[in-house]
Formats: sequence, C-alpha cells, structure tokens
Amino acid sequence: MDYDNIFKFVASSDKHVANLNRALKDIKLDTFIDFIRSNHYGLVVISNKVASSSDLNVVESYIKNINSVDNNNIQ
Repeated sequence: MDYDNIFKFVASSDKHVANLNRALKDIKLDTFIDFIRSNHYGLVVISNKVASSSDLNVVESYIKNINSVDNNNIQ
C-alpha cells in the first residue's frame, strides 16, 4: 500500500476494526482484531492471538474491497 492508502485506512481504523471483527465473528472464528496501526512497512493488524490462514484471508479480502483504497497498491 502506498502512503495515501495507509493514511486513509488508519484514519478510520476504528470503523475497520469493528467491521473486521464482525466478519470474523460471522464465520465463527475465535480471533478478533484489537487495533490497526501503520509502520514503515505498511499496515499492522494486531489480533488477540496468532492468526490462521482463514483469519488472514478475511482481513485481506476486507482490505481489498474497501472503496477508498486503491487496490492496485495492495500486496
């Protein structure tokens, strides 16, 4: 993600945390997101436990489906 996308995402991270937790709960996963922050590598998503691949897939698909984020810059 480029800096503009990261800034937009983190600026409304409370909304994204709530939406991600709802998505994880809807598919009956025990993981929940505590908070989201940025660093010089990109976004850091902090959860209550080590994430499984299904947890990561939910987070990745959520980020890719956000309208305000340019999907071409997501790796």
